[in-house]
Amino acid sequence: MSRLYLILFLFIPFISVSQKTSQLVKFADEQFKKGDYYYAQEYYKQALAKDSTNIDILWKYAETLRAYKSYIEAEKQYAKIFAREQAKKYPSSILQLGLMQKQIGNYKKAIETFKLATKIYQPDNSNYLFKKAEKEILSTQWAIDNFKDTLKPLDKLPLTVNSLDAEFAHSVFENQLIFSSLRADSVVEEDQAVYSKSYKTRLYKSEIKDGGYIKNESIDTLSFNKFSSGNGSFSIDGKFFYFSICEEEGYNYKCLIARSSYLGKGKWGKTDTLSAKINAVGKNTTMPVMAEVNGKEILFFSSDRQGTKGSLDLWYATKNGDSFENPINISELNTEDAEVTPWFDTRNKRLYFSSSWHNGFGGTDVLFSTVEANNNALTFSTPVNAGMPINSPANDIYYFEHSDTVYVSSNRLGSYFSKNPTCCSDIYYALPAPIIKELVRIDTLEIREKIRKSLPVVLYFQNDEPDAKTTANSTKMNYMTSYGVYKSNYPTYKKEVTIGLQGDIAQKRIDDLSNFFTNSVDKGATDLEEFKSLILEELKIGSSVIITVKGFASPLAKTNYNLNLTKRRISSLINYFKEANKGEFLPYMQDKNVGIGKLSFVYAPFGEYSADQKTSDNFYDQKNSVYSREAGIERKIQIEEVVFERNTAVFPLSVKESVYSAGVKKKGSLVKGAHVIKNNSQKEVYFVINNNQRSLKILTTKTALKPGEETTLYFELNTTEIQGFSKLSYSLAVEGFKNPLDLFLTIEVR
Repeated sequence: MSRLYLILFLFIPFISVSQKTSQLVKFADEQFKKGDYYYAQEYYKQALAKDSTNIDILWKYAETLRAYKSYIEAEKQYAKIFAREQAKKYPSSILQLGLMQKQIGNYKKAIETFKLATKIYQPDNSNYLFKKAEKEILSTQWAIDNFKDTLKPLDKLPLTVNSLDAEFAHSVFENQLIFSSLRADSVVEEDQAVYSKSYKTRLYKSEIKDGGYIKNESIDTLSFNKFSSGNGSFSIDGKFFYFSICEEEGYNYKCLIARSSYLGKGKWGKTDTLSAKINAVGKNTTMPVMAEVNGKEILFFSSDRQGTKGSLDLWYATKNGDSFENPINISELNTEDAEVTPWFDTRNKRLYFSSSWHNGFGGTDVLFSTVEANNNALTFSTPVNAGMPINSPANDIYYFEHSDTVYVSSNRLGSYFSKNPTCCSDIYYALPAPIIKELVRIDTLEIREKIRKSLPVVLYFQNDEPDAKTTANSTKMNYMTSYGVYKSNYPTYKKEVTIGLQGDIAQKRIDDLSNFFTNSVDKGATDLEEFKSLILEELKIGSSVIITVKGFASPLAKTNYNLNLTKRRISSLINYFKEANKGEFLPYMQDKNVGIGKLSFVYAPFGEYSADQKTSDNFYDQKNSVYSREAGIERKIQIEEVVFERNTAVFPLSVKESVYSAGVKKKGSLVKGAHVIKNNSQKEVYFVINNNQRSLKILTTKTALKPGEETTLYFELNTTEIQGFSKLSYSLAVEGFKNPLDLFLTIEVR
């Protein structure tokens, strides 16, 4: 549970400039320990003015700024630290730098920092720092993909509830908003100056009347002189109130869950802490919320009790009579960081909570998981981020709903403050509740990142295969069958490549070919198997997957023959997917199946147009034109790109074949051709044609397509200035999309 402080003083007590740096640091350390971050950072700043080269003081200053949630200033100091000591003395400096960049919304810079952090932490990739940095690369990319700055922001509750301090909402009961606030014991109202250093979290209530919130008042019965009290949830029958009673050491809380009987009309009865079965001895047990799940009353809470994975885990315990059964760790949701502030949505059977590990927009984000009851146990689905505007780059916690209003506590920009705009949480609300749209799923993003890293997948073929000596543009052969035949012929290739050669020269040709077989041909087959498994995971969660395949050939045969050979090779890959896992991919490849994931392919058969023209095309020199490593490298297809059409903005235009092959033409002739494109989106699309080829003229004037509409892009190529093998291209750009659709024209001019 994060403690958010705002320490406001009329003045900072004067310390003589002659006083030693060590005294300033000692005093600052004492304030930090007590949680007086504003006070502490002022004295660390004074100490740095006297000794600006002291890396230890600079580190303490940066850590204090982070605790004070002064993200911009903290980023500057962590950058200085890392520049000086390169994460040697303070290894987490580079990680904290990235986290601060993320919390101020500088996502692109944060990704660069996290990638650098993973390289630094790589020697020990099992520790927290490496795993956190690696996770944050995914999380920050997720934030970029899902960031929406055009949504209507949440509103703050008025100053009858919020203040310049920190507020956290918990529930609405009997038309009263129940919340906690971290406030000083003695405040001068005119300027909010604090005269007492005693800050405590207390429970408050504010009556909701005529759509407004009446000035709050403390729930004195639930306040304790030496302890803080917070959180709060009523039992299903409304007769009991569960809340936290906490001791504190600076910003560290040590809490127990208590229960107070509620007598009605604002009156309270006896208060007791729950038994050691819930409040494990010496552990932090906090943030209780009661919920009815499948007819049973369940207590959800956060704790660092034995069996906890992170600093705080989510747990639940079933109420049995007047006691609770043994708590169960919600392992499906818990991570290396803290999972906090649970709340259960009975209508939709969702458990809401906040976490800084799962993919999010900044610090701590609100997420939810669908809950199902199986016999006496509960199961929890993969968590989903609640999205914007519920979340922000700051810390967003204590989400709950009442009637048609959503509440969340956040220290986002726009909160009330005196000195630091993001120091303290306010209670925000939305009426009506914002619609939570499904974002790029957390597990989906991780699959997609693995797929991205696996590309390109390059697959190789032996000469004139599959289906030698034919002009067909498709085959019935499966790629793996073709690969198996190629592999069985490795000895023949090694023998033929040395004909007429002896000694070291012959051995070098064999070694080159052997390395090619192992590191390219065999590796390609292995990569395909792994790629197939990742694609299947993506399809199973409902994604439409478009795989772009480029095909190539060595220049041995005639140009048109090679083009069809390339198409057969791509066809063998399609057959591989049709037959893999006993036909498991087939339903995803059939258009008639609605409501499931889709698998489709875009072909780019380049034939020999992209081959190294220095490679031998002499039929009578098969040692070089067929069996050599150089020829083998050209006989391939390449899985170049994978596009996902689920929960993400996908380029709306598509083309079945991106390569138009003009074949062999005489120099000076005029070549006419076309590409057919389609608008796959649900709205009209306007596109711009980008063409930098002087000899290529695009004849099409239509630049708008209605949903589902197709159009033909006609072009003319003047071959006067072209000689030999050429590959020309033009592209279609759509506003709002970074990458265009590339279209190609291949030709051999003689």
